[in-house]
Formats: sequence, structure tokens, C-alpha cells
Amino acid sequence: MPNSSSISEFLLLPLADTQQLQLLHFWLFLGIYLAALLGNGLISTAIASDRHLHTPMYFFLLNLTLLDLGCISTTLPKAMANALWDTRAISYTGCAAQLFFFLFFSSEYSLLTIMSYDRYVAICKPLHYGTLMDSRTCATMTAAAWGTGVLNSLLHTASTFSLPLCQGNVVNQVFCEIPQILKLSCSESYLREVVFLFFSISLAFGCFVFIVVSYVQIFMAVLRMPSEHGRHKAFSTCLPHLAVVSLFLSTVLYAYLKPPSISSQLVDLTVALLYALVPPTLNPIIYSMRNREIKHALRKVLQYALFQLP
Repeated sequence: MPNSSSISEFLLLPLADTQQLQLLHFWLFLGIYLAALLGNGLISTAIASDRHLHTPMYFFLLNLTLLDLGCISTTLPKAMANALWDTRAISYTGCAAQLFFFLFFSSEYSLLTIMSYDRYVAICKPLHYGTLMDSRTCATMTAAAWGTGVLNSLLHTASTFSLPLCQGNVVNQVFCEIPQILKLSCSESYLREVVFLFFSISLAFGCFVFIVVSYVQIFMAVLRMPSEHGRHKAFSTCLPHLAVVSLFLSTVLYAYLKPPSISSQLVDLTVALLYALVPPTLNPIIYSMRNREIKHALRKVLQYALFQLP
């Protein structure tokens, strides 16, 4: 049996058995990728170019779009290239790098937690908002979120790829993923990585509890508002964020906590594609659907872009 020192590449899961279906998947992935690039690119451009959106809420949203762009750009281009050229190979270093960056850009839970705290302060403690959420505090919290992502990625990548691998080099997924790499291990030391995974999931669950508690207080405060316009404005900024949180955490937690009895190659592939592709693609739509300020900023960006066309 090969060990990790003799493995120079991994073989990813093919999406189809025929070249025609592979090409069909390529065009499907290309459409999803372009939609995600366009949506997140427009949102980030609108926030950066509109001075009225230079507030903590939109500063955090800008960082979220950057994470989404990085997440989908880590997995989808390689899957598209494999589908287009009808190959399965990814180098050992490339697999480790893909796992690192995917974990880094997928660690949205800390940023989503900060965004829920921002909404809590804005609605429940509006008189103290300027003090509690000044520019320095926002920059510090955002830097902590990005730093947490780096540390989490380093920890899991180093732990996973330090394991001896003697169960072949076939990864039953379209991108390198921790559970699939662990299946190739032949050592009991994989339990160390399982402990790390449990710790990360517990941390994510703690963030989820914090978000739920924050939104219970937010909705209680919103329902006490005498102004219907105030309630509508509060809901228009809170509901999209709550939808994004639910979409992200539900897909990720299901991917890592689903019972082994329902685990299969098709289920694993479907769930992985859901949490890797759906949130980065739908987040811009969710945030722009009910937010008038985002819509207005996007309209100005599109008008400027069309005006500049020859």
C-alpha cells in the first residue's frame, strides 16, 4: 500500500462517465461561477464606491463578499478544468493548498457572528452604536475574523496532511475535503484531526447560539417599535443576514454531522456542492433583494458601467 511520502497526486471524483456529460457539467459550473463573480463583484464595487455605504454593516458585508469570491474560486476552477479536459488529477501540494484556502474562505461563521452583533447594537442600543461600533473596533473585529480563519486553516491542513496515507490516493469528492482525506489514513492518529474538527464544529455551534440569542433580542426590540417604517427598515437589514446565516450553517453542519447511515457518494457530492457553491452564489441575491440602499448603489454602478461603454 502507498504511504503519504510516495503520493505525488490525488485523483478527484469525476462528475460523469462520459465526455459529453463532463462538458455539460463544465458549462453548468461556468454559469454558476460567472454568476457568483458578477454578484459578489457588483456588491463589493457598489459598497466601495458609494460613500453612503461606508458604514460598519456594509463594511462587514464587503468582507463577506470577498470570502465568498475566494471560497468559490478555490474549488470551482479546478473542477471545471477537470471536467473540460476529462481528467481527475490534482497534485499533492495542490490538494493541500486547495484544502487550506477552502477552509480559510469557508470560515464565515466568525464574520457572520460579528454582523449579528452589529445588528444587535444598531437596533437594541442605537444611542451607543457610534461608540461601540467605531471604525477602529470594526477593523479589529474584522482582522480577528480573518486571523481566526488563517489559524483554523493552518491547524486542520497541517494536521490532515501530517497523517500517513496508505489507502490509495482516490478522493471521493470533486475537491479536497477533510473527511475524504481522513478515509485514506491508515493510522489511529486520525483521531487527532477528528478532535480538531469537533472543536471547530463546537465553536461554530457556539457562534450559532450567539446569533440566535442576538436575533431573539433584535426581533423583540423590532416588534416594540411604534413606527411601521422603522420596523420595515429593521427587518430589511436583518432578514437577509439571517437567511445567509441559516443557509451557510445548515449546509456546513449537515455536511460534517450527517449520520453515517445516510452517507453515500451521491449524498456526499450533493452536500459538498451545496455548501461550496450555493452560499457564494445566493448571498448577493439575498442581500440585494430587500435592501434599498444596495439596490440604489448597484443601479448607479450599472449606469456608470453602461455609460462608459463605447
